[in-house]
Amino acid sequence: MFASLARALFGSANDRSLKAHQRRVPEVAACEPALRALDDEALRSKTAELRGRLATGATLDELLPEAFAVVREASRRVLGMRHFDVQLIGGMVLHSGRIAEMRTGEGKTLVGTLPTYLNALSGKGVHVVTVNDYLARRDAEEMSHLYGFLGLSTGVIVPNLSDEQRREAYAADITYGTNNEFGFDYLRDNMKYRLEDMVQRPFNYAIVDEVDSILIDEARTPLIISGPAEDSSDLYRRVDAVVAEIAKDPAHYDKDEKFRTVILTENGTEAVEAALMEAGIVSEGGLYDIANVSVVHHVQQSLRAHTLFSRDVDYIVRGGKVIIIDEFTGRMMEGRRYSDGLHQALEAKEHQEIQQENQTLASITFQNYFRMYPKLSGMTGTAMTEADEFAEIYKLDVVEIPTNLPVQRRDEDDEVYLNEADKFLAVKKLIEEVHATGQPILVGTTSIEKSEHLSELLKADNVPHSVLNARFHEMEATIVAQAGAPGAITIATNMAGRGTDIKLGGNVEMRVRQELEGLDGEAAAAREAEIRAEVAEYHPRVKEAGGLFVIGTERHESRRIDNQLRGRSGRQGDPGASRFFLSLQDDLMRIFGSDRMSGMLQRLGLKEGEAIVHPWINRALEKAQKKVEARNFDTRKNLLKYDDVNNDQRKEVYAQRREFMSSEDVSDIVLSMRHGVIEQAVQARIPERAFGEQWQSEELAEDLRRLLALDLPVPDWSREDGVSREEVTARVIEAADQAAAAKAANFGPSVMRYIEKQLLLSTLDTVWKEHLLSLDQLRQGIALRAYGQKDPLNEYKNEAFALFNAMLDELRERVTAMLSRVEIMPPPGEAEALGIEVADAAPPSGGFGTAPLSAPVGEVAHSGFTPASASIEEVARPTAVRPAEHPVHSADPSTWTDTPRNAPCPCGSGNKYKHCHGRVA
Repeated sequence: MFASLARALFGSANDRSLKAHQRRVPEVAACEPALRALDDEALRSKTAELRGRLATGATLDELLPEAFAVVREASRRVLGMRHFDVQLIGGMVLHSGRIAEMRTGEGKTLVGTLPTYLNALSGKGVHVVTVNDYLARRDAEEMSHLYGFLGLSTGVIVPNLSDEQRREAYAADITYGTNNEFGFDYLRDNMKYRLEDMVQRPFNYAIVDEVDSILIDEARTPLIISGPAEDSSDLYRRVDAVVAEIAKDPAHYDKDEKFRTVILTENGTEAVEAALMEAGIVSEGGLYDIANVSVVHHVQQSLRAHTLFSRDVDYIVRGGKVIIIDEFTGRMMEGRRYSDGLHQALEAKEHQEIQQENQTLASITFQNYFRMYPKLSGMTGTAMTEADEFAEIYKLDVVEIPTNLPVQRRDEDDEVYLNEADKFLAVKKLIEEVHATGQPILVGTTSIEKSEHLSELLKADNVPHSVLNARFHEMEATIVAQAGAPGAITIATNMAGRGTDIKLGGNVEMRVRQELEGLDGEAAAAREAEIRAEVAEYHPRVKEAGGLFVIGTERHESRRIDNQLRGRSGRQGDPGASRFFLSLQDDLMRIFGSDRMSGMLQRLGLKEGEAIVHPWINRALEKAQKKVEARNFDTRKNLLKYDDVNNDQRKEVYAQRREFMSSEDVSDIVLSMRHGVIEQAVQARIPERAFGEQWQSEELAEDLRRLLALDLPVPDWSREDGVSREEVTARVIEAADQAAAAKAANFGPSVMRYIEKQLLLSTLDTVWKEHLLSLDQLRQGIALRAYGQKDPLNEYKNEAFALFNAMLDELRERVTAMLSRVEIMPPPGEAEALGIEVADAAPPSGGFGTAPLSAPVGEVAHSGFTPASASIEEVARPTAVRPAEHPVHSADPSTWTDTPRNAPCPCGSGNKYKHCHGRVA
């Protein structure tokens, strides 16, 4: 009551925000007369003038009115479109770092040009993020004419570009691309070995188009770069044959569709164990014995594939591949695969070639990626229903922008039927009735299967129509361009992020682009004139018939998806109508609708072939959708809490990596690591204040051989009187430093610095990859701690921290062990001529890799040294390393001329060169 009274007196927060921006609209308008009087060259020079003012202390907010006016005038000249006042307000909202909710057809792409231009004046780059490659290319191509006119450069990031092309695109003032491409480039950059090979600049400002789709829907799945793991395709096939039979009987498993989980019942476990024994997959023990852990994983994923995932709903099979279908856009997600072996289980289920499993090399969630931008904003037609999530996760407020013209669409109450068959018959009947009036119809379905079922019903009555789903996504632009023509019937799986408006009478621009392909000269001009005349004739006819009629065949879990479908009708003040059809067998009603609602409807007399229509039903459905949205939000929020732990570690590792790459000389880091490893090794084997006979002398000697490739007389030291742990540490450090200095002297300082840097980076990548696998495994089982009255999140934080420290210890040990053994192999017969002794070192016994220690001619060799995974990308590989032309001899100071001041002194003292023979008098 008090809230509604306050809103009546002071207006809502949205109203107050709009008023603040509306006050600046006259400022923009005041600049227009002077700008309109300028010629093109003078208008273009405004960009340099604004940049100059920015450089001398003006702020972007101060430049906003004139910058927006410049874009408005340039757009009028170049694109033939002048921004509406409400579009100026939308641009101000975006510039302020918030989300602008603008209805379909209000020109969000044009709105984005205003804050994009203003923020690009700083020269730090603006990223415009879209949901698919088609939109990224289209928007970049269309808007580059505007930006180019104003003297700004535009780039676009799409798949299959080289690193040089990506670097050039990111160097542009404005860069278009998809969320996936931006995220993967960030991960790939942090796997490079040289700073100059990285493609992205530091983040500045991003505008996310279809922000709800990218930051909420797609945020469920993290971006993962992976490399090949051990091949187990045969086991997937054998397990699938067993589970396929078991899954036929629902008594063998308990399925929870609400939470998308499935587990074997006791009967199911016994049946699976017996079948696995018979198939020879399990030879002894029960299914859950420790020896069968891998089999349990395969059984669980196969069971999920057979019971939770449906062909043509969750995925399709095309060209021998299982391709995921995006439930929110209905598009195929080429190149995306389910993780943790689920995709392999689906391939086995569909009897397709099983691709090799992958191991995570780098990953990040969209939440944590986009939160790295100092300023972030977004635009969409449907954001208010998720305003709480945007505020809590991204600190983004949502502002609803009013439409340029009043909305005239008529939204009718839902019709609820007893079963799905009756519902589709009612939909077909309405389609035929509306089609007879010449009104275009858009029918939304939730899956390929249902879109094709409805298509078959219409075909039976010879009703002409088009189907737009993942099977026919290549025809998307053609179908959407004609969806507003008189009498057109379009069945679509989903209308989120299509990027093309359904215009009454047809989309002239899309038709011209499609139908003039291959024509030129007079033929093209004549055909274009025909198209424009045809659409001009159709537009008033369709408008008079009532505009676009939207029919929903099912309610989605999210209100946003329903609103996106409805929003296709009634754009820019056009007439339109919408109606949704439901049945008690729909997923939303069956899984999330209360039994009380179903019982109430049947008590009210709901019978086969009849429908109930009432506003109360709409409100009850909206409550069910709100419950689902809240549950999904909680799920994403919980996942993000765990990923925040990973993200803190990721940022630390990536920052450390950049520090290594930016350092010409990492010898100080290597030296510190070596000393730390020695101290840790000695402390582990020699207790404090222990007598010599209490030392683990042989074990310590073996540790030092493994870590340092040194054979030190530790047992003899233990028999000396008065030798302390500290004295042993000092002796080992001295011996290790002398060996390292001798090696550096032999290789030459520049070669040694190069080897140290490459080894440090490659080893960091290796231990980080293994650490990610450990975190994945920890995450999978951490929820069980709740049974012990412990908070799983706190347990995860503690154990992840311990694992991170263990990873750092492992890094130090591996780098030290590898550098103690790294050797240069010159061409055969040249060793003596070059004055080099090639050590015949044994590989470390600690299991640091099985790669040979003698690399091909002239290359760096060490155990397990791999600059980067070739399966991820082509990276800059180390060039062939050869010994110095003039070898450095420890006894001859005249050969030490190239020694860096921070390197170990070639004399073998163990001190830095600047503190030894390189000391300045």
